[in-house]
Amino acid sequence: MITINKRLTAILGVAAVILLIPFVAMQFTTEVNWSIADFVIAGALLFSTGLCCEWVIRSVKSTRSRFIICGLILLALLLIWAELAVGIFGSPLAGS
Repeated sequence: MITINKRLTAILGVAAVILLIPFVAMQFTTEVNWSIADFVIAGALLFSTGLCCEWVIRSVKSTRSRFIICGLILLALLLIWAELAVGIFGSPLAGS
């Protein structure tokens, strides 16, 4: 069984690798232009999503329920990310 420290390290590692994608892209193109705040917000979203899924995996007994709840958490992440990126709902979060 994976210990808490290894899982936390894995969550942090995956978040860091995902954040490396726009960081590397910024080195090669001007079309990707993230500020420090963008990286902080994206990192917080990714890390909190990972922690929520970890909590669900530890606390929910049914495998089917785990998949459904983690899927809903990931869907929420994608909707929030899309709203912050392009403002699909036109909320004040996206600057609309």
